[in-house]
Amino acid sequence: MAVRTVGIKVLKNKLSEYVRIAAGGETVLISDRDRVVAELVPPQAGRSPEVADAVLAQLVREGVVAPPLAAPGEPPAVPPGVARLEELLAELDADRGDR
Repeated sequence: MAVRTVGIKVLKNKLSEYVRIAAGGETVLISDRDRVVAELVPPQAGRSPEVADAVLAQLVREGVVAPPLAAPGEPPAVPPGVARLEELLAELDADRGDR
Protein backbone atom coordinates (compact mmCIF):
# COMPACT_ATOMS: atom_id res chain seq x y z
CA MET A 1 0.00 0.00 0.00
CA ALA A 2 1.44 3.34 -1.06
CA VAL A 3 1.47 6.27 1.35
CA ARG A 4 1.96 9.93 0.51
CA THR A 5 2.40 12.89 2.81
CA VAL A 6 1.13 16.39 2.14
CA GLY A 7 1.11 19.58 4.17
CA ILE A 8 -2.19 21.29 4.95
CA LYS A 9 -1.40 24.34 2.78
CA VAL A 10 -0.60 22.23 -0.29
CA LEU A 11 -3.62 19.99 0.38
CA LYS A 12 -5.90 23.02 0.49
CA ASN A 13 -4.71 24.13 -2.95
CA LYS A 14 -4.77 20.65 -4.53
CA LEU A 15 -7.56 18.89 -2.64
CA SER A 16 -9.17 17.32 -5.73
CA GLU A 17 -5.85 15.77 -6.75
CA TYR A 18 -5.30 14.17 -3.34
CA VAL A 19 -8.89 12.93 -3.16
CA ARG A 20 -8.34 11.19 -6.52
CA ILE A 21 -5.12 9.65 -5.16
CA ALA A 22 -6.98 8.30 -2.12
CA ALA A 23 -9.83 7.04 -4.31
CA GLY A 24 -7.19 5.18 -6.31
CA GLY A 25 -6.16 3.20 -3.25
CA GLU A 26 -3.38 5.25 -1.68
CA THR A 27 -3.33 6.66 1.84
CA VAL A 28 -2.46 10.34 2.13
CA LEU A 29 -1.02 11.52 5.44
CA ILE A 30 -1.85 15.15 6.14
CA SER A 31 0.76 17.03 8.12
CA ASP A 32 0.95 20.34 9.94
CA ARG A 33 4.41 21.51 11.00
CA ASP A 34 5.90 18.03 10.39
CA ARG A 35 3.26 16.35 12.58
CA VAL A 36 0.65 13.98 11.10
CA VAL A 37 -2.77 15.41 11.96
CA ALA A 38 -5.09 13.37 9.70
CA GLU A 39 -5.28 10.66 7.07
CA LEU A 40 -7.15 10.58 3.78
CA VAL A 41 -7.80 6.92 3.07
CA PRO A 42 -9.57 4.95 0.33
CA PRO A 43 -13.12 3.77 1.07
CA GLN A 44 -13.37 0.54 3.04
CA ALA A 45 -13.96 -2.64 1.06
CA GLY A 46 -17.67 -3.23 0.69
CA ARG A 47 -18.55 0.43 1.27
CA SER A 48 -21.48 1.54 -0.87
CA PRO A 49 -20.56 4.08 -3.55
CA GLU A 50 -23.77 6.00 -2.76
CA VAL A 51 -23.26 8.49 0.08
CA ALA A 52 -26.70 7.98 1.66
CA ASP A 53 -26.29 4.18 1.68
CA ALA A 54 -22.76 4.41 3.09
CA VAL A 55 -23.84 6.76 5.89
CA LEU A 56 -26.84 4.59 6.74
CA ALA A 57 -24.69 1.43 6.79
CA GLN A 58 -22.21 3.14 9.13
CA LEU A 59 -25.03 4.20 11.48
CA VAL A 60 -26.29 0.60 11.56
CA ARG A 61 -22.75 -0.66 12.35
CA GLU A 62 -22.49 1.86 15.19
CA GLY A 63 -25.87 0.81 16.58
CA VAL A 64 -27.38 4.28 16.13
CA VAL A 65 -30.16 2.90 13.92
CA ALA A 66 -31.55 -0.59 13.45
CA PRO A 67 -32.33 -2.16 10.09
CA PRO A 68 -35.99 -2.88 9.31
CA LEU A 69 -37.42 -6.15 10.57
CA ALA A 70 -39.36 -6.79 7.37
CA ALA A 71 -37.99 -6.82 3.85
CA PRO A 72 -39.11 -4.03 1.54
CA GLY A 73 -41.98 -4.79 -0.78
CA GLU A 74 -45.57 -5.62 -0.07
CA PRO A 75 -46.93 -4.45 3.28
CA PRO A 76 -47.64 -7.20 5.79
CA ALA A 77 -51.03 -8.89 5.71
CA VAL A 78 -53.74 -7.28 7.82
CA PRO A 79 -54.74 -9.56 10.69
CA PRO A 80 -58.38 -10.73 10.75
CA GLY A 81 -60.71 -8.30 12.49
CA VAL A 82 -58.54 -5.27 11.78
CA ALA A 83 -59.89 -2.68 9.35
CA ARG A 84 -57.75 -1.05 6.68
CA LEU A 85 -57.32 2.72 6.73
CA GLU A 86 -59.33 3.11 3.53
CA GLU A 87 -62.28 1.25 5.13
CA LEU A 88 -62.12 3.38 8.27
CA LEU A 89 -62.07 6.61 6.29
CA ALA A 90 -64.97 5.47 4.12
CA GLU A 91 -67.01 4.63 7.24
CA LEU A 92 -66.13 8.00 8.76
CA ASP A 93 -67.26 9.82 5.60
CA ALA A 94 -70.50 7.79 5.57
CA ASP A 95 -71.17 8.61 9.24
CA ARG A 96 -70.55 12.32 8.63
CA GLY A 97 -72.84 12.20 5.58
CA ASP A 98 -75.70 10.91 7.75
CA ARG A 99 -75.68 14.07 9.88
